[in-house]
Amino acid sequence: MAKEELMEFEGQVTEILPDARFRVRLESGHELIAYTAGKMKKFRIKTLTGDRVTVEMSPYDLDKGRLIYRHKDERPAGAGGARRPNFRRR
Repeated sequence: MAKEELMEFEGQVTEILPDARFRVRLESGHELIAYTAGKMKKFRIKTLTGDRVTVEMSPYDLDKGRLIYRHKDERPAGAGGARRPNFRRR
């Protein structure tokens, strides 16, 4: 395995920690601490507890990782949150 090769896994955020870090439980049951990738910070992608995410890890340290993608919810299109009624400010 080359030094630059990173492993990608899917998991679920179980806890939000200080300093933009998250505790993530992978599908295999392994838990790790991950930080938000730069692109996610740049585009202000918020990650909450319970979100499905893709984590990138080095093969040398399996306790730390980087969140590189937050998966969209699989809700039906009409089941979104309640919409605010239209009104105009005078």
